[in-house]
Amino acid sequence: MVSFSTLSDIDLEKQVAALSRELAALRKAVSRRGGAYYEDGRDTASDYYSDLAERFSEALPVIRRQSRVIEKTAREHPATAAAVGLVVVGLVASLLLSRQQKTSRATSRSAR
Repeated sequence: MVSFSTLSDIDLEKQVAALSRELAALRKAVSRRGGAYYEDGRDTASDYYSDLAERFSEALPVIRRQSRVIEKTAREHPATAAAVGLVVVGLVASLLLSRQQKTSRATSRSAR
């Protein structure tokens, strides 16, 4: 005669086996969906890259012309070009310093 504990052990083993099969099926489904999402993301990124490359290639001649004009102006007026360069460097430095000060203030407030 089979004892009660043996029957429950067999039941548990069957349930564990069934759950293992179900878990394996779920893993496969998730893997397939993840692959599909990856493919969709890759296709979207490729489309964006193609669009940007096309726009950039269309704008490249205009950019080249404008850079030649700027270069010519800088050669004709070197003092003005140097002054503009110093102003730009000063603006960038002040922006970086103000951002650094804001960050350090926020850090010191959160430490309190």
